[in-house]
Amino acid sequence: QVQLVESGGGLVQAGGSLRLSCAASGRIISIGVMAWYRQAPGKQRELVARLTTGGNPDYADSVKDRFTISRDIAKNTVYLQMNSLKPEDTAVYYCYAWVATPRSAGYWGQGTQVTVSS
Repeated sequence: QVQLVESGGGLVQAGGSLRLSCAASGRIISIGVMAWYRQAPGKQRELVARLTTGGNPDYADSVKDRFTISRDIAKNTVYLQMNSLKPEDTAVYYCYAWVATPRSAGYWGQGTQVTVSS
């Protein structure tokens, strides 16, 4: 019923920037929290940043002051602006949203690969 589609991943050199987008579609009544997670090879999935409709954003310590999460409520879209990228940011990035359809549930995107070369 609900799909999250990410875009914007790719290969970038260290110090570069990328902007990820995630658009939610389907029978959506409202969306609560939207967030970005990432999973590097051999590691657990970790929270990168999250944003509620009316709250302040939360960031992992490793990305503070480099990444910015934002959302367009009218478009059901969340963005992640990633600056000053480092090789350790290399991972598959996943979008997450808590969606009311009206039954509330969490949904994940399919993931987008971000690779940062040194």
